[in-house]
Amino acid sequence: MSLRTLESLGSLAGKRVVVRCDLNVPLKDGVITDDGRVQASLPTLNALINQGARVVVISHLGRPKGEPDPQYSLEPVAQRLSELLGKPVVFAGDTVGDAAKEAVDGLQDGDVALLENLRFNPGETSKDDAERAEFAGRLAAFGDAFVSDGFGVVHRKQASVYELAQALPSAAGLLIAAELDVLDRLTENPERPYTVVLGGSKVSDKLGVIGHLLPRVDALCIGGGMLFTFLAAQGHKVGASLLEADQIDTVRSYLAKADELGVEIVLPSDVVVAEAFSADAAHEVRPADDIEGSPWGEKGIGLDIGPETAAVFAAKIAGARTVFWNGPMGVFELAPFAAGTKAVAQALTEVDGLAVVGGGDSAAAVRALGFSDEQFGHISTGGGASLEFLEGKALPGLEALGWEPAS
Repeated sequence: MSLRTLESLGSLAGKRVVVRCDLNVPLKDGVITDDGRVQASLPTLNALINQGARVVVISHLGRPKGEPDPQYSLEPVAQRLSELLGKPVVFAGDTVGDAAKEAVDGLQDGDVALLENLRFNPGETSKDDAERAEFAGRLAAFGDAFVSDGFGVVHRKQASVYELAQALPSAAGLLIAAELDVLDRLTENPERPYTVVLGGSKVSDKLGVIGHLLPRVDALCIGGGMLFTFLAAQGHKVGASLLEADQIDTVRSYLAKADELGVEIVLPSDVVVAEAFSADAAHEVRPADDIEGSPWGEKGIGLDIGPETAAVFAAKIAGARTVFWNGPMGVFELAPFAAGTKAVAQALTEVDGLAVVGGGDSAAAVRALGFSDEQFGHISTGGGASLEFLEGKALPGLEALGWEPAS
């Protein structure tokens, strides 16, 4: 079966359409600091509004413990969504209670309501199938159709993602369709050379995608905290840097596999080593094979790739026709350790071909460092979902919409 799209639902004029968005945005003192995911929801919402549908938006935010928690309220998101849509968005103070029912009942054609955080209800993320189905049934009572458009959650078997898609006539929104189109281009006959850049803190988070991509790519650049496990696998000492010692043997096997396949694994030649994990800590650039030669010896912490490595990574990216990047190169939130991530981001903006930023921390990093979404070929809204897709894993939220993973 192929993915069901909006067209499969027929005319939605006058119908109530429940839309699962991913509006899980960062908040500071009740203010949204990055509205990228809200922006990404607009094409689908506007398409439904223009059809004259009565739109009921649902989403989660953060990780509340199955009960209301004011710090995770979606009310600030409703305000921002209203600004971006250029029309009022009714906010319901609960998800399936009286406030939600009143908000939905009051909708006219083309109106929009946003219900309170799905995760204020234990049924949303329950491990019990029956509890999830019961909660999905209560959500389904608000709609004549369901549109799934929260790509960042399609790898989760949760009530609003999986069971709700089975409880109503359902289809994927424009965002999910666009995300899958890009990911298909990364996995099905990508233009070559094909370079993948991986960073982030833990190599264990990326082992699946490394294993799945090795036979498909030409070069793999490794940065972030995960680089130190690779260096350790080569026999180098890494001081107090992040290290997953239990993954060293697995990493060695991947290095051997890459050599066997003729895939170039590009590891850092230099690293920024600091005295402590702090923006004002003393730091210096060290050869990657001599981290403990820093003034802090075994206590030195590697917090970014060095300038020589950043230049090599940038050149490798520039020479590619297809690039996928997931995970910062260093602790980009601290200014002294942001240069590696910024260099990679800049290189992606100059790719003559398809350049994809793989969501999550990478997306947050490029915006925090002053880049705009328009400078990249595509910024994914789902880091975990993107990685699991590239691992070839089944994604429950997509399978509920008729999608089947490529063999």
